[in-house]
Amino acid sequence: MTAATIISGKQISEEIRKGIALEVEQLSKQNIRPGLAVVLVGDDPASHVYVRNKEKACQDLGFYSEVHRLAAESSEDEVLALVDKLNAQASIHGILVQLPLPKHIREKAIIDAIAVEKDVDGFHPVNVGNLVIGDDSLLPCTPAGVIEMIKRTGIQIAGKHAVVIGRSNIVGKPVALLLQRENATVTMCHSKTHNMAEIASQADILVVAIGRANMIDASYVKPGAIVIDVGMNRLESGKLAGDVDFESVKEVSGPITPVPGGVGPMTITMLMQNTLLAAKRLNGLN
Repeated sequence: MTAATIISGKQISEEIRKGIALEVEQLSKQNIRPGLAVVLVGDDPASHVYVRNKEKACQDLGFYSEVHRLAAESSEDEVLALVDKLNAQASIHGILVQLPLPKHIREKAIIDAIAVEKDVDGFHPVNVGNLVIGDDSLLPCTPAGVIEMIKRTGIQIAGKHAVVIGRSNIVGKPVALLLQRENATVTMCHSKTHNMAEIASQADILVVAIGRANMIDASYVKPGAIVIDVGMNRLESGKLAGDVDFESVKEVSGPITPVPGGVGPMTITMLMQNTLLAAKRLNGLN
């Protein structure tokens, strides 16, 4: 069988960013500069890496950027006060509160406090509700990136059977809704699913987001299926691995994403896309 095509998130991301940079240049002629504020509470090492990457993306694309680093012991009221301030700040079009938050701060309370039109993570209940009913909304970044990657293979989503493994609010549920929006027939699998390999092996499109390194092997994959691996796991060796056993699966699949270099680069790029869109809308341009 021919070797599977690798879907390069890095390459697709670079193509999208070129388009964003051009739009930013055009907006600057109208004295509009997309602004993103990131709020980081505590010392989670992975969160610090993500925030630095977001800060760099803003610099590269000509966005205005603010990073608010708060101590782990900051109170919920302090975080809410900062969100409220950013909601009212005209130079900020997108607000992202980096998760996870310290245990004494309720994530829902903070997410609910972000102005819907500045919710560039797509997590606010109003944006989630609009996604469910098919209304226009700012979309969650990783699921939006997944759909973009599938489309860039040139394969039509409409009419295909898509299986999503994982039902998180951040990836599994929204990606299933977006696949339905593209007219796929969607099956969701999760930890309580019986015969998961049998169900997954019927998929034309398989999206995996379960957080278990290399769990999905070739027995889960229909020959020629598109496989999107959202997983990002650190092995004992220090290497990164996805939820899909790449070496095994690439022998039977169609287009497949690697880890790293697959879905990861797309998430921040779609965040930048959302911030650009929010900036245009808040300035009456879209």
